[in-house]
Amino acid sequence: MTPIRICRDCDSPADVSRREFLRTAGAAAIVAGTTPLWAQAADTTSAGSPESISQTLYESLKPEQRKVICFDWDHMDKERGLLRTRVANNWNITEPNVTGEFYTKDQQQMIREIFEGIIHPEWHERIYKQLEDDAGGYGNEQSIALFGKPGEKFEFVMTGRHMTIRADGNSAEHVAFGGPIFYGHAAQGFNEEPNHPGNVFWPQGLAANKVFEMLDGKQREKALVAKLPREQDSGFRADGLFPGIPLSEMTPDQRSLVAEVMTKLVEPYRPSDRQEAMKCLESQGGLEKCSLAFYSDEDLGNDKIWDCWRLEGPSFVWYFRGSPHVHVWVNVADDPSVKLNA
Repeated sequence: MTPIRICRDCDSPADVSRREFLRTAGAAAIVAGTTPLWAQAADTTSAGSPESISQTLYESLKPEQRKVICFDWDHMDKERGLLRTRVANNWNITEPNVTGEFYTKDQQQMIREIFEGIIHPEWHERIYKQLEDDAGGYGNEQSIALFGKPGEKFEFVMTGRHMTIRADGNSAEHVAFGGPIFYGHAAQGFNEEPNHPGNVFWPQGLAANKVFEMLDGKQREKALVAKLPREQDSGFRADGLFPGIPLSEMTPDQRSLVAEVMTKLVEPYRPSDRQEAMKCLESQGGLEKCSLAFYSDEDLGNDKIWDCWRLEGPSFVWYFRGSPHVHVWVNVADDPSVKLNA
């Protein structure tokens, strides 16, 4: 494995209702005549869902395989804590490679189908590019674990370089995506150039920067923060004080643009996970309870296109850290008391 490195007077505020947020979050989709991402139906119970395939995978495992990759729901690892909820930028949850001899060909195929089921089909090509650039392709560095038992609480977790993804069928209470997730991309190697050529996730950064461009001078002063937090600091803040500019201090047009950013952030994932993330955000008061911060340090090329930024609320963290390459930490819940294991 590659070693882990820690990468380092606006208009009067107008309250935005949850309903307004949901309208703006799906604005682009509505204009296009399609169903907004957040309104698409859940898909965790169908025969071909990642959860149903995970159960079939579980049932196919021999006892010696279960000893290695199957764990109790609340299994505690001596070094890594609650294993099911751990998230990191580069790690393997178990040793066996997903395409190695440890698994039968049928099991390998099921694992790939679970992986592809978590990712929206429109993003498959981009995610496979990320894997090729970062790990030499799918199957070279990824591993999985299964927690709990089918019919009860049950979760599939896949990890690797720039990856922690989950499929839980809503077994994990209060959280979106089954728990904290991570994604990243080093399209040009460890140190990327400004504007991140070829990085599949940089369009998210450009969307956020459009929000900054729309802010007036005083708003920019509030939004721009000098010091980056540690990249793994994606737990919820007990004090409720978030860096940057509160979205409640933005104009309706500015908030609408942030809603478009939010839509882009959840875009890579299947409809059920998109929907769950949006529901968690709504339960904490919506985007108007969040703040948006842009960080002046780690500005690649000193071009004032902010590579690092953070959208944060009471139980919501989406931390985009684009230096020296893209790392994104995601922690979304409907309850700020949920603890992070990172």
